[in-house]
Amino acid sequence: MAKQETSYEQILTDLRKKTYSPVYFLMGEEPYYIDYLSDFIQNNVLNETEKEFDQTILYGKDVDINTVINAAKRYPMMSPYQVLIIKEAQLIKDWDNLVHYLSNPLKSTILVFCYKYGTPDKRKKWFQELQKTAVIYESVKLRDYEIEAWISRFCKSKNVGIDDKAVAMLKDFLGTDLSKLVNELDKLVLTKPADMPRITPDLVEKNIGISKDYNVFELQAALISRDVLKANRIIQYFSENKKANPMVLVLAQLFKFFSELMLYHYLPDKSQGAVASELKINPYFVKDYQKASQVFGAWKTMNIISYIRETDARYKGIDNPSTDEADLLIELIYKILH
Repeated sequence: MAKQETSYEQILTDLRKKTYSPVYFLMGEEPYYIDYLSDFIQNNVLNETEKEFDQTILYGKDVDINTVINAAKRYPMMSPYQVLIIKEAQLIKDWDNLVHYLSNPLKSTILVFCYKYGTPDKRKKWFQELQKTAVIYESVKLRDYEIEAWISRFCKSKNVGIDDKAVAMLKDFLGTDLSKLVNELDKLVLTKPADMPRITPDLVEKNIGISKDYNVFELQAALISRDVLKANRIIQYFSENKKANPMVLVLAQLFKFFSELMLYHYLPDKSQGAVASELKINPYFVKDYQKASQVFGAWKTMNIISYIRETDARYKGIDNPSTDEADLLIELIYKILH
């Protein structure tokens, strides 16, 4: 009977208890958790002396499955376990022979496969055999609407609070790349003054290089307030700092906001909880949609979505031989506000 795929938390709990499996198969689109678990095994199962004799790191591009099996069949020399980690395992082609090893894996070997950016064909015989004997974990890439909650949970795990605006700034700037988010959040936790209980927008601006006043989040706020001067100042800042504010991300965020605003217009229940649930947003930001709906009616919102699509096409060179990014954004903001 096939085992259930195991959660990241359960695997980590077992590893900390030194409860090991002979085979781990870590796979999926999100590399962060795969790296975290394999690094934990690499750094914690053996001590430094034991690692010299009984820990081996191989790469999928350099080996075939028979090489892996032969290495896995070796007995440890200086410790109770041999640790064998196969990085970039998705590059291995000939998996079928793994069936023979999985039928009787060596208990003294901890074999770890790191299969990134996807999953193998689960209908294959070798994978079905893997399900019977291995600890399997699929690392699923977080969706855009899940990132804010993830950032808040990560900070809580570090015993640090974080302001909602700081969360929005990090999400808009770093997207769904968990490795980048963790690097930047760790930097913020380390640089945060000891007497500061929360990560603030000012701290993000100072240490990450994201302006708390000139970002897409603030551009949306300026549009909702119909603050033409502020909107144009932000666009000018974008044009002078293109690397930190790429046009494609600005347009994507504006498209997302106004698409969600369109959905808001037709929600039968506009209470904070219902809106947050339907739009999959932090309840803190529901007020932005409430205010925006009073400024931009449903018909106007539909037109704005069309303007953003048109601007995106022109940015990509369609029917636009010469207009630069700044002028395209200025034109778009004019259309949104008039």
